[in-house]
Amino acid sequence: MSQQPSRSRSKIEDILPLSPLQEGFVFLGLLHTEGPDLYVGQVAFDLEGPYDGSRMRTAAEALLRRHANLRAGFRQRKNGAWAQLVLHEVDLPWQDADLSALPEDERGPEADRLAAADRARRFDLGRPPLLRFTAIRLSADRVRLVMTNHHIVLDGWSMPVLLRELMALYASSGDPSALPRLRPYRDYLAWLDARDREAARTAWQGSLTGLDEATLLAPAGPAASTAPEHVSFTVDSEVSGALAAWARGQGVTMNTVVQGAWALALAQATGRDDVVFGATVSGRPPELPGVESMIGLFINTLPVRARLDHAEPLGALFRRLQTEQARLLDHQWAGLADIQRWAGHGELFDTAMV
Repeated sequence: MSQQPSRSRSKIEDILPLSPLQEGFVFLGLLHTEGPDLYVGQVAFDLEGPYDGSRMRTAAEALLRRHANLRAGFRQRKNGAWAQLVLHEVDLPWQDADLSALPEDERGPEADRLAAADRARRFDLGRPPLLRFTAIRLSADRVRLVMTNHHIVLDGWSMPVLLRELMALYASSGDPSALPRLRPYRDYLAWLDARDREAARTAWQGSLTGLDEATLLAPAGPAASTAPEHVSFTVDSEVSGALAAWARGQGVTMNTVVQGAWALALAQATGRDDVVFGATVSGRPPELPGVESMIGLFINTLPVRARLDHAEPLGALFRRLQTEQARLLDHQWAGLADIQRWAGHGELFDTAMV
């Protein structure tokens, strides 16, 4: 394996504030400095056919030049406040591995091992860029490209946008002229800064008033110390179709149905009729033109409160839950730490859904 060292160049292009979720990631990074970083993500995909490694690296470097927030590091200023420092230039961390000489049945497991090792390697939030690439040659006509990043610079919505741009830049040898005009991440931060914090405080306090305690499914559980795992399952088309038809008949979205079902499950598991759980929202304000094609961290995780009345029909419960959440749409930008403080609580929940 060949690896190019990463060096961040010192010239600062911009200094930006942090979004509420970025503040949370910085706080968690200060608390948990040992072991794997649970907020490191990774995507890997196989490229079949002719592959030009130099050209792909040029495309990835062009991606960093195009998006200032991908060149951001997170550092504490002299006054104690944290900020994003955007560097004018950064060196892309890139490594190549050639497994084509191995027996065919060993290539896949070794590629998985290399990816897992890269996933386990922590980022220093103060040394951008907070993403890196590994190109693994599996055969003469197959290469696995692995991108590892810290969640503080990218959310899930951004990933297909980033990959489309990467492929376009590969096709153009790094020339960004064919890509659409970029809406800078700074515009989103300016939008955040203009929000009415007092209105948000009033709305969230009203939503959580009277809540006497958090809803914890595993109150004695230790803090997470291992990377997330997945359990996959499917719902057949007959069941999902019937559920979608029921939701339409009740005038609610499938999102509300899933949230309502989880509220009922939490109520049964905890023996409470007033429960709270987290829900992740896109955080992309529709009034900001071009936000749907921006790359960065926009998502937010917010509390969803469900008060259950056992005499209330299921459809009425779900409609009420949807109405209560709709009232908070204009305030979904608020950070969870602020919401918990406004509500007079610390931790509110230990389960969340997307």
